[in-house]
Amino acid sequence: MTETVLSSATKEIVIGFDRPFCVIGERINPTGRKKLAAEMKEGDYSTLQADALAQVAAGATMLDVNAGIPLADEPKILADTIKLVQSLVDVPISIDSSIIDALESGLAAYQGRPLVNSVTGEDESLDRVLPLIKKYDCAVVAISNDETGISEDPDVRFEVAKKIVERAADYGIKSQDVVVDPLVMPIGAMGTAGRQVFALVRRLRDELKVNTTCGASNISFGLPNRRTLNGHFLSMAACAGMTSAIMNPLHEEDMNAIFAANVLNGVDRDCKNWVRKFREPIPEGAEGEGVNRRRDRENRRRRRA
Repeated sequence: MTETVLSSATKEIVIGFDRPFCVIGERINPTGRKKLAAEMKEGDYSTLQADALAQVAAGATMLDVNAGIPLADEPKILADTIKLVQSLVDVPISIDSSIIDALESGLAAYQGRPLVNSVTGEDESLDRVLPLIKKYDCAVVAISNDETGISEDPDVRFEVAKKIVERAADYGIKSQDVVVDPLVMPIGAMGTAGRQVFALVRRLRDELKVNTTCGASNISFGLPNRRTLNGHFLSMAACAGMTSAIMNPLHEEDMNAIFAANVLNGVDRDCKNWVRKFREPIPEGAEGEGVNRRRDRENRRRRRA
């Protein structure tokens, strides 16, 4: 059974077919967040700290950490951010950068076994990233595009994923340490995007036997009521075999969809997490009344005996 084992300094998690869905919190990313980018560039990590704590409190299994800020020292900022996040929370980290020097800086600073986000099917990317994955004995997100770009044909994206898995094996990297991103297209622009990704996830699971992830919010890009659409997508993707997603755990609809998918996939044993989250609170005083009623029943049984 495919299991991708990741860890922080103190906590281990497993992404796997028979494991609860892995929620990778996406908030520590300055892309599109001008305030966060400006703060991180100036060494102010107050918003970042709040985001890290809030995501874990909301149920994130891991945190994605990105420091891609134009005209900034990304290797230093990424290493500093990783150290700070690891001092605040105990969940593993996905180190997110397209800059090799930044990846190496982040990996050197990290305590534990991280996920690296990411490598593509381009030969240059494979030749630069995979040696780092081997050197630091970590896992990697494999994005299913290559020199030709992102294909609209899911069979082509499957072949790119297969190429990455095979090239990783050439470096001695096991297939369970390759987590494939099949690339989710916006459903508003491509009406078959949902069916495509569900079918592709099944193939990746059954034929390559790899775990999968995605940027979950891509599916709803450009459409209204994105929260509802993202939530349903996450449940359906999980039931098709997807095992993780980079997403916003602060969105309740998305997290509720994950709780539901874990129940329906049989990985929330006895529905314990579902019941713990959604059980109605006991009215004040009712618990004591229940204890008294049980005590009265016991006394009656003793008298009859």
